[in-house]
Amino acid sequence: MGRGIKREKVTRRLPKEPMRRGRAKTCQFCNDETPWIDYKDISLLKKYVSDRGKIRARRVTGTCMRHQREIAVAVKTARELMLLPYTERVIGLERPPSRGRRDGNYDSDMDEESRLADLAKAYEIPEEEDEYEDVPSEGTEGDL
Repeated sequence: MGRGIKREKVTRRLPKEPMRRGRAKTCQFCNDETPWIDYKDISLLKKYVSDRGKIRARRVTGTCMRHQREIAVAVKTARELMLLPYTERVIGLERPPSRGRRDGNYDSDMDEESRLADLAKAYEIPEEEDEYEDVPSEGTEGDL
């Protein structure tokens, strides 16, 4: 733009209607006047943990800041003591797509029984071999 050219004033748009927000959630613990959140109360803590094992946000649960912190500490303590799992294991029947395939049928040639058998093989723990095969057991050769 040249120096001698004047710009026209830009008019601003009027703001749209204010967004409607849902009713503000109130903290369950403040309403019940709960003195503390117990890490041993697993049924209560599971309400504040997602199916993947993540702690739900304040805006989702509606808890106040103080009680959200207490929930987080209680969940973390319960995880350390193995009362709550860190994550839930999710096992799907279909494999994720490989880079070379573009169609949606990854396992179209496999029936469900063979898929389940493959999954069982994938998660099977191999048996450990006996380390002491060469050492004779007691009493086999007699006393020396």
